[in-house]
Amino acid sequence: MILETPEAFLATLPPHRAIAGLDLGDKTIGVAVSDRLRSVATPLVTIRRIKFTQDAARLLEIVADRELAGLVLGLPRNMDGSEGPRCQSTRAFARNLEKLTPLPITFWDERLSTVAAERALLEADTSRKRRAEVIDHVAAGYILQGLLDRAAHLGRG
Repeated sequence: MILETPEAFLATLPPHRAIAGLDLGDKTIGVAVSDRLRSVATPLVTIRRIKFTQDAARLLEIVADRELAGLVLGLPRNMDGSEGPRCQSTRAFARNLEKLTPLPITFWDERLSTVAAERALLEADTSRKRRAEVIDHVAAGYILQGLLDRAAHLGRG
């Protein structure tokens, strides 16, 4: 079930269950998860993309192992807020994933999440090689934390 607004997504979630944030790229999928109280996002893993069925199977394995209640996909809008081909690709991924799981799925504007993740890793004096390894799931953490902060603001944490 795809829900277009964070409010609708949050209203469907059962209490005390974690959610995941996803940063979809052409070659990788960054995954971050929240705690059960949905207050803190933690970068988890970067999945190397192969093809949709294998990518989805790996994601749903993480969902099952961690008993996740929902998925937040970063929506890569253009800086002017419009949606281009990358947004269409993300929405298509969500529609295909929706066929495989009853979990609620929503989107979060991910503009500048990778920039913020890169800046944080630079400030932490992370090597170039290590940054390349972790940037996607750190960016997923920024996407998820944005939604968690919104939930806290709405009183739906």
